[in-house]
Parts: sequence; structure tokens; C-alpha cells
Amino acid sequence: MSERDRGSYIVRAMSKDGSAKAEAIISTSIVNQMVGVHHPAPTSVAAMGRLLSATSIIGTMLKQKEDAVSIVIDGDGPIGKMVTVSDYCGNVRGYMQNPAADLPVRPDGKLDVKGVVGKGVLRLNRELTGEQPYVGMVELKSGEIAEDIANYFVQSEQIPTLCALGVLVSPECKCLAAGGVLVQLLPFYDPQVAEQLEQNASKLVNLSRKIEGGLDAKGILKLAFDGIPFDLFDEIDVSYLCTCSRERMKRNLYSLGRKDLTQLLSEQAKEGKPEELETVCHFCNNHYTFGKDELMEMFS
Repeated sequence: MSERDRGSYIVRAMSKDGSAKAEAIISTSIVNQMVGVHHPAPTSVAAMGRLLSATSIIGTMLKQKEDAVSIVIDGDGPIGKMVTVSDYCGNVRGYMQNPAADLPVRPDGKLDVKGVVGKGVLRLNRELTGEQPYVGMVELKSGEIAEDIANYFVQSEQIPTLCALGVLVSPECKCLAAGGVLVQLLPFYDPQVAEQLEQNASKLVNLSRKIEGGLDAKGILKLAFDGIPFDLFDEIDVSYLCTCSRERMKRNLYSLGRKDLTQLLSEQAKEGKPEELETVCHFCNNHYTFGKDELMEMFS
């Protein structure tokens, strides 16, 4: 199977001296799955595509199968709030308040992700098995997503981090190429390795164009670790995957309580509508309809 035909995946690596670890992702199919669900404008495709790519990588850094990580970027730009969630396997999903948000391209011809995101905060929440949720928050540094992810780890978790992300979008809003890399220094790292990684950052610019030209995840890691001996580890297939279900939506309605549900159904009847409630999943746009009898049965 050619690189262009396969799905999204992550490759992990570590420098031979244990100074740094890295994970690279090819996420083109994930972004196109998201486009098929939310039908966003080009600039919103680029913004959400970058965030989905980073969140998928961070998801595979979790330790237990029931763990999950979510990232919220709450900016004052026209796209509004963006939310992404990944599981332990790197399967990711997301939504944005205003998928139609779009801006003219910048003078350099690139999509104005910074403008569509605006100023605000980034919150990262880890749901860890048997532990209290961990929540960290930082102000957005640039709104370009990659720099904000790196800044989060530096400021909130004191982990020196390099992040590069790219999404190439066609005028028809199809993702032509998407991917990224997250490099982190480990305790007791060699300062010379850190210096070389910093120099290599320039090799990761225009990453989406390189991916469109055939660069794979291993190739991204070779660029990041250029001049640094490293070992490649596992490859992980990842996808855009929503975990919603009829039962989960039903539990959400149950949490409203019998009184509130009865009132909502009564309002439907007063408007001449069927006594039923419909819920919509923000992540996949699936609709679930529940009739009065089914809802009241939950409380019997």
C-alpha cells in the first residue's frame, strides 16, 4: 500500500542516548474524516486539522487503556471554541463552534490560522484511570496551534518541547496532506542533543507540502533527529473515531432528572409536536430520538 493510500498513523522514536523522544503523525485521512462530518471552511479545516493531529499524538502518550485526553482552545477568533478528544490508542474526534469561519489567505499565501483562532487560552485535561483528572491551562502564545502546544508543555508541565504541524487544504476544502511531530526532552538530557534539535526545527517548516510530496512519518522523524542517532519503535494506526452511542445519549438525558424531562416533553406537546426528544452528538453529528415511553421507563 502506498503512503498516499494508507490511513492515518503514528511512529514513535527515541534518541539512542535517551535524551529525547518523538512521535510523528500522518493525519490526512483523519482530517478528511473530520471534513466529512463538519464541512468546515478552508481556514477552519487547517486549524482543526492541526489540533486533531496534536491531540492524537498526545493520546498515545497515555499509559492505560481507559485513559483519555482532551484539549480545548477557547479563543476570541471567528472559529470560536475548539474541542478535541483522544483515547489511549490515538483515535481522535473534535468539533468547533463555527465551522464556517474563514479568512482571506495571508500575504505569504498561507491560511490565516492565527487570525481564525484569535487570542485566548488552551486547556488540556487528562482523565486518568484511578486518579483525579489533571487539568492544565495556558494563554495562547500564537494561535498557530503547534507553538501553543509546545508552549503548554513548557509552561504547564516544564517539559522542553518542539511541535510542528501542517495541514494542506485544497480550494474545494479537501485535505491534501496533514501531519506533524512532537519532540520532548527527557530528564538528564544531553545539552548538545537539545541544541541539535533546536537547529533541526527549521527542517520542519512547510511540513504539509513535504508530506504531499511523499514524506512519511519515519521521514519526519529523520528530519527532527537529523545528526542525532535514534531508534524507531512502533507504528500505531489512528483514525477519527466517535464514541457516542444511543445508550450514552440516553444516560445523558437521564441525568437531567424526571422533572426536567417531563417538562421538556410537555413543551413539545404544547407546540403540537410529538412527545419525543432528539439529541445530536457534537463530534459526529449523529442524531438520536427518544420517545416519551422510552424516557419515562428509565425512571421505573
